[in-house]
Amino acid sequence: MSDRFRGGIHPEDNKHTRNEAIRSLEMPDRLIISLSQHIGAPARPVVSVGDRVLKFQTVAEPGGFVSCAMHAPTSGTVKVVGPSPHPSGSLIPAVVIEPDGKDEAVDLTGQADPGLEKGPQAWKDMIRDGGIVGMGGAAFPTHVKLSPPEEKPIDVVIANGVECEPFLTSDHRVMLESPKEVIEGILLAMEIVGCKKGVIGIEANKPDAVKAMKEAGLPDGVTVDVLPLMYPQGAEKQLIYAVTKREVPSGGLPMDIGVVVQNVGTLAAINAVVRRGSPFIERVVTLGGSMPKGPGNYLLPIGTPLSHLVEKTGGLKGPAARIINGGPMMGAALAGLESPVTKGTSGILVFGPGEMRPLKQRACIRCGKCVSVCPASLMPHMLSNIVEYQLFDKLKEFNVTDCIECGCCSFECPADRNIVQFIRQGKAHLWASERG
Repeated sequence: MSDRFRGGIHPEDNKHTRNEAIRSLEMPDRLIISLSQHIGAPARPVVSVGDRVLKFQTVAEPGGFVSCAMHAPTSGTVKVVGPSPHPSGSLIPAVVIEPDGKDEAVDLTGQADPGLEKGPQAWKDMIRDGGIVGMGGAAFPTHVKLSPPEEKPIDVVIANGVECEPFLTSDHRVMLESPKEVIEGILLAMEIVGCKKGVIGIEANKPDAVKAMKEAGLPDGVTVDVLPLMYPQGAEKQLIYAVTKREVPSGGLPMDIGVVVQNVGTLAAINAVVRRGSPFIERVVTLGGSMPKGPGNYLLPIGTPLSHLVEKTGGLKGPAARIINGGPMMGAALAGLESPVTKGTSGILVFGPGEMRPLKQRACIRCGKCVSVCPASLMPHMLSNIVEYQLFDKLKEFNVTDCIECGCCSFECPADRNIVQFIRQGKAHLWASERG
């Protein structure tokens, strides 16, 4: 058990790409800009088939307060506005752009604030209009996080540089290669929410990132907290407790206890949109697992087909048995490589036959191992049994919505039960029943 938060596990980190510097690839021949690549309402397209668009141009506007805009990563022609491949496995509305190779861009001069003269409200509007979302996986619109109500003042902003998921190293490389941008981003976030304290949380297996942050020059009020290794320390609630010893209440939000958490990549994106006017059109993605011939960290335009990423890095060593969008603990399995990179794509992992432990779904033996490692203080075995035997009226009693789906329970289960999948089914049933 961690001395920083309850529960947790120590999976092998497999950070094989940690020393692979960020690289770019040639532009793909199509970009699939999904209108649903964030939490909240889908974006609304503002372009039509046949339109020529420029780099940085808005191609979809927010569909509500909890939503975000989408932008063209390069110049080209809109070929499709409609259902297209999506990491969920479904066909989801998207704007598909055929690049023209010219990379002609919108003039961002008037949209930038390099001297930081416009102030917090203008910066927050720039973050909203720039389509910035959380880059740690949840993809929550950043301007919403930075808009707490007056009765919930924020006194600390935490930069999440933990990256505790095995195999993923994209955040690590951002901290190594762009430490100043991360620091300037946390200062902007602190100014927007009106607080004087910032903490950059980094796990102890990234000493070079800790060094890079400190050597970049930490301003007054910003510190680095080196955290002992423990999964899932990168989860928001667990990181908050590890750094501040404050506990987010059941059903509550970090703002309820005076905290805002932003991923380090998100903070760098905040700095880019405020100081340079650059909207969110690209992100760093780790390509990992045993099968890619060219594993590494790649700066990819949003909308890049995953097939392009794999092809341009040398292809695969053999047949892929499992493709995961994200990390092996919390990521989602993909049926293939047809879907695109989205704003929440931190990594793509490809594994061969026989590498992933099969879950045989034997009966629960009530050993309690899942309870001992659950960072949310839940009883995962009870939740899985409730769903398996369709006792759905008991889901609320056992606080199913507090589950962060970290996978610790399934990892430790000696009966090889896919506890997380049962819990996801339970949540879906609960939400469907509440909607009527």
